[in-house]
Amino acid sequence: MSDSHAGPAEGETVEPEPQVPDESSYELPGEPAAEPSYDPAAPAPLGVERTPTGNADVDACLARLGDADHLATDGHIEVYEDVHGGLRDALTALDARPGPPAPTGAPGLSYDNRS
Repeated sequence: MSDSHAGPAEGETVEPEPQVPDESSYELPGEPAAEPSYDPAAPAPLGVERTPTGNADVDACLARLGDADHLATDGHIEVYEDVHGGLRDALTALDARPGPPAPTGAPGLSYDNRS
């Protein structure tokens, strides 16, 4: 085996090489600035996975949220209000459904004659 190594000798400090910017990044006066390939202000999907709830009305409302992915932020409010209204309607429909009959006392039992 060899005792040579690629690093600096013990106790020796090494200065990092200066970073030189690429010439293509220089802007010359009078030339238009290069357009970025990605516009951070553009609408972009959030990539949030939607898990089905089993309730068709609620699932339709959650799917509607995907429409906001392609709108500018000032268009989100319309989608959110629509989804909120749909979810409120779905909850109201749950209250309107008939439930099981209310329990009744056993026939013939009266609690009026307590001692």
